[in-house]
Amino acid sequence: MKLYLSLLLIFVSPFFCAAQIDTTYIKPFENKFSVSSYLALKFLSLEQETNGETKKFMPNTPMSLGLGVTVNNTIINFSYGYGLGFMRDDKKGRTKAFDFQLHNYGRKFTVDLFIQKYRGFYTADNSNKNIQLYPDLKIQQYGAFGQYIFNNKKFSYKAAFNQNERQLKSAGSWLLGGGVYFTKIDSDSSFVHKSKNSLRNFQFGVSGGYAYTWAISKRWFTSGSITAGVNFGTERINDFGKKKIEIYPTFFPRISGGYNKEKWSLGLSYINNLIFSSFSQDSDGTNNGNSTGLASGNFQIAYIWRLGI
Repeated sequence: MKLYLSLLLIFVSPFFCAAQIDTTYIKPFENKFSVSSYLALKFLSLEQETNGETKKFMPNTPMSLGLGVTVNNTIINFSYGYGLGFMRDDKKGRTKAFDFQLHNYGRKFTVDLFIQKYRGFYTADNSNKNIQLYPDLKIQQYGAFGQYIFNNKKFSYKAAFNQNERQLKSAGSWLLGGGVYFTKIDSDSSFVHKSKNSLRNFQFGVSGGYAYTWAISKRWFTSGSITAGVNFGTERINDFGKKKIEIYPTFFPRISGGYNKEKWSLGLSYINNLIFSSFSQDSDGTNNGNSTGLASGNFQIAYIWRLGI
């Protein structure tokens, strides 16, 4: 119960951070109620480098078709998606996945939550051939990430990713925040880390970056942001202060673009949160082949109708 309450507080807190805006840069749409349809592809992939060789384990999950309802300036935001199983490539095996992602873009803060459980992966070469299946590989990731938007009066993440308001003039903002993650990887034999077929990792840290939206014209826009940081971690939270603390880099890029009219919008967005569950280097600064990286995120195409309700 405490976990659920904490997640709820993390989610709703940005909505109570009132902030004035510069109306020469940002303009909300008049209609407060909107309905959206979308195609989305959520993912969680693993890339492991061992002795200079890199293997990328990918899930075989199809895109999903969904509907969403949003009421601006409130905490109501509901969406439902249905997986399009016929789009799955059967040659790449079968992935069982539970993937809950929440990406909330407030006026002053962004909040991202990840609850992901995947089983069944595959590898392929650069031409998407020579496919090998790993049905025994299981990955779980739980994470929370948040950032403060410094130039929140002129720059709008809402306009870039929710499209419930417009960025009238190009603007950007510095970002500062951090995240906390727990990862668990298990397999019968396909995954090996330090002579074991499992890996557990708890980490937290700080990050900073920059975001910018180009108002190409009255209706067209594109936006991008990049965040980099440093996390500190170990196998279990109780190991802090007792065992050696590892240091991991983190990267979190976001890209979006779209077209806005008063009654409807079309948008495309892509986010990819990259963390490392293990990362080490030789004394000369080169990677010694003992790195395990996890990339999680979402690619989405959305069409939004605004209703005068």
